[in-house]
Amino acid sequence: MDFQSLGLSPRLVGRLETLGLVEPTPIQAQAIPHALEGRDVMGLAQTGTGKTAAFGLPLLQALGAIGVKPAPKRPVGLVLAPTRELAKQIADTLIGFARGSHLKVALVVGGASMNRQADALRKGPDVLVATPGRLIDLIERKALSLDETRYLVLDEADQMLDMGFIHALKRIARLLPAERQTMLFSATMPAQIESLSRSYQSDPVRVEVARPGLAVEKIDQQVHFVGQSDKLALLKSLLAAHKDERSLVFARTKHGAERMMKQLVKAGFSAGSIHGNKSQNQRERTIAQFRDGRITILVATDVAARGLDIAGVGHVYNYDLPNVAESYVHRIGRTARAGAEGRAVAFCSAEEAASLKAIEKVLRASIPVAGGKPWTKPAEARDKPRRPSGARPRRRGQRSRGGMRAAA
Repeated sequence: MDFQSLGLSPRLVGRLETLGLVEPTPIQAQAIPHALEGRDVMGLAQTGTGKTAAFGLPLLQALGAIGVKPAPKRPVGLVLAPTRELAKQIADTLIGFARGSHLKVALVVGGASMNRQADALRKGPDVLVATPGRLIDLIERKALSLDETRYLVLDEADQMLDMGFIHALKRIARLLPAERQTMLFSATMPAQIESLSRSYQSDPVRVEVARPGLAVEKIDQQVHFVGQSDKLALLKSLLAAHKDERSLVFARTKHGAERMMKQLVKAGFSAGSIHGNKSQNQRERTIAQFRDGRITILVATDVAARGLDIAGVGHVYNYDLPNVAESYVHRIGRTARAGAEGRAVAFCSAEEAASLKAIEKVLRASIPVAGGKPWTKPAEARDKPRRPSGARPRRRGQRSRGGMRAAA
């Protein structure tokens, strides 16, 4: 099967050949024909399987057939993504597909100049790629209207829900024309996605090419059972063993990611960080350094769990396990890109034992143990100081036998 047999125009097929894309991936082969027919599509596939082309190619073909320049501030196509990194990746990919045509793609995300983004919208882009928060900001400023948006894509919809965008998505849905084509793509299928689909889509065709939540088979997964205070030493040891390889390290919090990056740099590693406290320019500059090899270690929060498509990431370290089990799948999907092999190493403290169980439930498999012994008791039960048998806990302010008050 090739792209031409899917019904794509000769111009798009020629452009894909220029980019070295000849054979469609399974999600592209199944989704594109339905999308070209104007059907609403719900696509379920693992991260890194080519979903951007699966919705982007039919979207560009439909817009190219209109032949009328969009009005200022009124894009005809809208793609929503949960993070700045993913939105930028989508925009760059669509710009590459559209090169040589009259179609224009604009990007609006947080952390960048809203005035410049408003200027770009006044030029009337055909496709707008946006994060939900910044989209609403621009709508409130009357720099953008969705009343002529006929094509909508929700990419990585499950992460948008995980990040708390449900109210923003409901608000956006009310601003869109009822007559439109909606494509929804996700790597996992929690119950909320079904509900979101009912809100946005009409009789969608469901395309599923991999079991939702299944990790890429070429990823060698391991878990180390290690105390929280011992994690940094273990990480340094593992990074030192693969010092020339590109590694991605996930931390749970922004402050934790920044602190870890500084500790790694102090220890002699070439590292940078991206998280929500960084401006968009800072994040893009650090990602460029990671892609070019100027730094070999990128420490990140879940802003990089999706949308970071960099070849040659040999290791993904889950220094902190994610609170949402499905996020683990997306994190480790940053390695083993484009058919390559990769390794994912998880660190599990006693406090994270329940998170590990939830992850293995999503994977429907146990992660092989590389070090330490599995925690047998909940952290709270093991770490809580024991009182003498029969002793009663003192209430706040109660005097002890010696007349001293119990410490508050």
